[in-house]
Amino acid sequence: MASKTEVKDLLEACVHFGHLTRKWNPNMAPYIYMERNGIHVINLYKTVAKLEEANEALKKIASSGRKILFVATKKQAKDIVADKVSKVNMPYITERWPGGMLTNFVTIRKAVKKMASIDRMKKDGTFNTLSKKERLQVDRLRAKLEKNLGSIADMTRLPGAIFIVDTMREHIAVKEAQKLNIPIFAMVDTNSDPRPIDFAIPANDDAGKSIEVILTSVTDAVAEGLAERKSEKQEGKQDETPKAAAKEVAKEKEVKPEPVQEKEEPKAKEKVEVKKEEPVAEAKEEKKTAKKTTSKAEDLTKIEGIGPKAAEALTNSGIKTYAELAKADAEKIKEILTEASSRMAHLDPTSWPKQAKMAADGKWDELQEWQDNAKGGVEA
Repeated sequence: MASKTEVKDLLEACVHFGHLTRKWNPNMAPYIYMERNGIHVINLYKTVAKLEEANEALKKIASSGRKILFVATKKQAKDIVADKVSKVNMPYITERWPGGMLTNFVTIRKAVKKMASIDRMKKDGTFNTLSKKERLQVDRLRAKLEKNLGSIADMTRLPGAIFIVDTMREHIAVKEAQKLNIPIFAMVDTNSDPRPIDFAIPANDDAGKSIEVILTSVTDAVAEGLAERKSEKQEGKQDETPKAAAKEVAKEKEVKPEPVQEKEEPKAKEKVEVKKEEPVAEAKEEKKTAKKTTSKAEDLTKIEGIGPKAAEALTNSGIKTYAELAKADAEKIKEILTEASSRMAHLDPTSWPKQAKMAADGKWDELQEWQDNAKGGVEA
């Protein structure tokens, strides 16, 4: 386990020195201890607490197998980041931040693949077939790509987190990470805004010693996470071998039970008996419902224009009550009558639903008055 960073170590590395008071960001007030000689002094106890919190989160990300991208393009941080981060095999950016590094990652990957294709050309001899001028151009392109993107050649997908030294300088990286909801870890000085940062570590981001102390602690936590992942993989492999052997033994010992025919026969009989009983029960229920429906059937001949045969045709089609007739469509009634007999094709059922509605509502006087004014079920 990595040793805990002490306040004394941070004090010796000048982590507590902030910027001039006139350059401060008011959002950094909770992390400022005091003001001295026109310079803000950072509270190192809060720095230790925030550093431990960040280390724990980075350890989890590393143990999950995701990459952590380190960004530091300022002169005093370049060499330190390249040295510390390369030891834990994580990607880093120490030159100019390429715009769209995260938001346009597909295009960046194409540039990395171009670099790999140039390397293949040199291996298979294709490079030697080019002219002197072309070889010079390819070499220059390869050197440029190596300088800007060489450290992220192994990063095949978006990182699980991003660690930034000096958020003021790397503001584009912060915005891109925010847009993609990538967790941001950063060293935040007194002139920076800690609000966009998920894990802000209040510290001096200008002094080389300060950057080295913080990065040493961070990379140690990442190394721990990677070690945990490696040990988990080894344990998983060890656990798989006895499990596989146990499965093979279990398969060999398995004895298939002989099918018992005597027990299956009564079940079949029961099923047959149930199937025989069900239709009988259903038939009885249908008869009961039929009796109920026939008893409830109303005299449709009270509707002007409906004779006994028309009423019979409607009843056979399922229209047995005034309410059902009131809901029926005139065209549907016409079809029913025509199908029942061609002699009823001349009947006009347009007013039948209206009359049936009056009958269903019990408005017999109104229905009688309407029928007196109508001729053959058709309004005069």
